[in-house]
Amino acid sequence: MPATVVAGNWKMNTTLNEARTLAGGVRDLAVNAAGVEVILCPPAISLAAVRDMVSGSGVKVGAQNLHHEDSGAYTGEISAVMLNGVCQYVILGHSERRQLFGETDQQVNLKVKAAFSHGLKPIVCVGETLEQRESGQAARVISGQVGAALDGVAPVDINGLIVAYEPVWAIGTGQAATPEGAAEIMGGAISETLHSLYGSSSAAVPLLYGGSVNAGNIVDFAGQSCIHGALVGGASLQADSFMDIVRLAGETKGAGS
Repeated sequence: MPATVVAGNWKMNTTLNEARTLAGGVRDLAVNAAGVEVILCPPAISLAAVRDMVSGSGVKVGAQNLHHEDSGAYTGEISAVMLNGVCQYVILGHSERRQLFGETDQQVNLKVKAAFSHGLKPIVCVGETLEQRESGQAARVISGQVGAALDGVAPVDINGLIVAYEPVWAIGTGQAATPEGAAEIMGGAISETLHSLYGSSSAAVPLLYGGSVNAGNIVDFAGQSCIHGALVGGASLQADSFMDIVRLAGETKGAGS
């Protein structure tokens, strides 16, 4: 059974001091997170500060992106080499990166390989647009994104992999997918593609739902057997609301029992 995981993607929010305060609040409430892997993904400028704030608490830290090269003339970019030792996880292929910055499946694949090669655990994001969903292409699109992101990644290298399903039309809109609709994609296209690539080893990969997740709907999502947690956006910017999601996800999945 995969681990229960709840990750908070702070996106381009929080100053350095606000990040410290938020991380401290999560750390102090983490006693209620028994059995749940809690990951905080702050802006890059706050990674080291958040790492220091949660040190010793069991709360993990993730970056929001990386460049696939180890070093070079890439102004403004951060490499896996730089992130190693600062965080354990990294979000890759988020729809905002794909839509706003033109990131391709091939670039996501290079980043996934870079993460694994330097000991980082990638949270690979996949998701369809509303147009793709309404035209019946969701499963094909999602399967293609998963396969492309992991192209050339050997079974022995997938330890720590997480896949997050975030339908593009549900991110930041307040309109979440139905738990049943999410489970159809996650237990279907995502699980089947992972199994085709990695066989029985894929059963250990946690699948997270993301897209307007909050304390009011996490129980319904976590109640689906193929959903092992959540990638949380806006609701992760308040320590109490985020940790309510963590607690409810853990209780629903029976984490720590």
